[in-house]
Amino acid sequence: MQKVGVAVLGLEVPHAHIHLVPLQGEGDINFSNPKLKFSPEQFNEIAQKIKQCL
Repeated sequence: MQKVGVAVLGLEVPHAHIHLVPLQGEGDINFSNPKLKFSPEQFNEIAQKIKQCL
C-alpha cells in the first residue's frame, strides 16, 4: 500500500511550506533525518517521472 504523509511547516520561515512525503514507515516523515542530496541530473529524472504521472 502506498501512503503519503502531509506536514505543514513554517517555523523557520515567514510563510508556510506544505510537504508531501512518500511513506514506507512512520519514520519517513521525521524531519530530523538527514536530507537526501541529488545531482541536477537526478532532479531532472525525478521531475520527468512526476510529469508523466500528471
